[in-house]
Amino acid sequence: MTNKSAGMAAALAVLVLSCALPGCGGGGDGAGGEEQATGEEPVPVAQDCSWVGTGELSVRDDVAQRLAAYAETPITASLEGLSEREREVLDKLVAASRIMNALFWEQACPCHEAIATRVGDYAGPQAEALRAYFALNFGPWDRRFDWEPFCGGWPHPPGANFYPLNLSDAERERLGGARGPLAALYTMVRRDAAGELIAVPYSSFFHQQLADAAKLLREAAVLSDNESLRHFLTARADAFLNDDYYESDMLWMDIDSPVEVTIGPYETYEDGLFGYKASFEAFVTVADSAESARLARYKGELPWLEAHLPIPESYKNPNRGTESPIRVADEYYTSGESRAGIQTLAFNLPNDERVREAKGSKKVLLRNVMNAKFSQILMPIGQELLVRSQRKDLTAESFFLHTLFHEMSHGLGPGKIVVDGRATEVRLELKEHYSTLEEAKADVMGEWAIFMLQEKGLFPASILPQQATTYLAGLFRSVRFGIAEAHGQANAIQFNWLLEKKALIYDDAQAGFRVDVAVFRDAIEDLVRTICMIQAEGNYTSAGKLSKHYATMPPVLSRALARLDHIPVDIRPVFAVD
Repeated sequence: MTNKSAGMAAALAVLVLSCALPGCGGGGDGAGGEEQATGEEPVPVAQDCSWVGTGELSVRDDVAQRLAAYAETPITASLEGLSEREREVLDKLVAASRIMNALFWEQACPCHEAIATRVGDYAGPQAEALRAYFALNFGPWDRRFDWEPFCGGWPHPPGANFYPLNLSDAERERLGGARGPLAALYTMVRRDAAGELIAVPYSSFFHQQLADAAKLLREAAVLSDNESLRHFLTARADAFLNDDYYESDMLWMDIDSPVEVTIGPYETYEDGLFGYKASFEAFVTVADSAESARLARYKGELPWLEAHLPIPESYKNPNRGTESPIRVADEYYTSGESRAGIQTLAFNLPNDERVREAKGSKKVLLRNVMNAKFSQILMPIGQELLVRSQRKDLTAESFFLHTLFHEMSHGLGPGKIVVDGRATEVRLELKEHYSTLEEAKADVMGEWAIFMLQEKGLFPASILPQQATTYLAGLFRSVRFGIAEAHGQANAIQFNWLLEKKALIYDDAQAGFRVDVAVFRDAIEDLVRTICMIQAEGNYTSAGKLSKHYATMPPVLSRALARLDHIPVDIRPVFAVD
């Protein structure tokens, strides 16, 4: 891959120092390629960034207000129980994670260096707020407000920087039906000298950065005394250079270490065009083994829950692995896709269906982030929008449990499917609708699972109103992220579905919402069934219809959200190692 010009690199270095823009360096428009059937390696042409322009930068006059919706919050993790060598491992992992930040900038924002230079040169009103908001959004487009530009006026490309900006209708159609390298998780789509679309593997497109990250992971492996972490780091370093993440994903499932890391290309949310491409991110965490052990008993219930899904037996997925470790951890540092916009509470990885069939998936709950969001955001929302009699049912434990079972539910239901006699995956069939429906499924199935386990005797009856009420407050919290984003769309679908089924009722006298718990239980199960059937059949048309009908902002919801302006939308984390 051809490196950026020295002049641009120098300008960007100044910008990073003066504006604290994470990861603006690195990434590339240079050469690279993939092995084709002919054995030749295609060379992509460099991006044309002339559209970025020069001169005075237009900036929305409410940028500072938008930034203020994200409460700057110190996120700390205790290192008290770690050895000196483990702390050195942490340092190496943070350094590797900074590289993931640079790679995500390249994936998320076409011509990001040229745009960052213009943002860095801006000296008008709200200059500091602009630079901070640009960093938070990894570009000039507001992730909360339907990707509208808050500076520059450039329209947001739905395919981010994974594809050329000038795709023709015919090329979009071709990509939409692609099943080979062009649709692969770990390729950037570019043009060759003849103008044809080519797939460039990440290991080639980001070669130098990934080589640097691999070196840091191997150095961390040498320092680590933990065998499971050491094996993962070594295998993940190899994966950075060959794009084969299967072995390291399998080893990541087995990490049992006070220091943990999740690093590499994972989620496909950023690819709003087809949902094909994985984005780079990193979570560096310090595990809480005692709390993890307390929750481990629930993973044994996954086969029972799969067997009781409200769909025909032929669509159930009893072959997925059931190891599904559960980790409770505190964030020490994050980067890349995980640092963009709304901050992650928990995650369920890997997404590779081969790993899920063999071993399941690992759920990681980020306790310090969860606590910050519950106290600063969810509780104040509940006090504002719920009827007085149900506010007492808001509990941190219910918020914690719903987050846990949300992540567990990602490992339930259809994954690998057969459509018209063709073996495929839900993700490939639902395309840009996949992330929205998968997040909606995990939310409602998480509630459904808790209700089912309560009937089985694992939880007391008191958990039912607590879960329903806390879940409702959580919907208000998440739909504020905006309905252009997968999580926000998923929450709008749930809210409108439950409103339509009269599981949620607006009480005019109390100016608040109440939950009818009995109706709520049945409505949740109906939505679980509806989404799982769309996924099991790989029904792209039905997925689009569900989103179009329910992923909307009804007046009653808009009015409710307008009452929350004094409450932060989310946190803006500040780590000790930032």
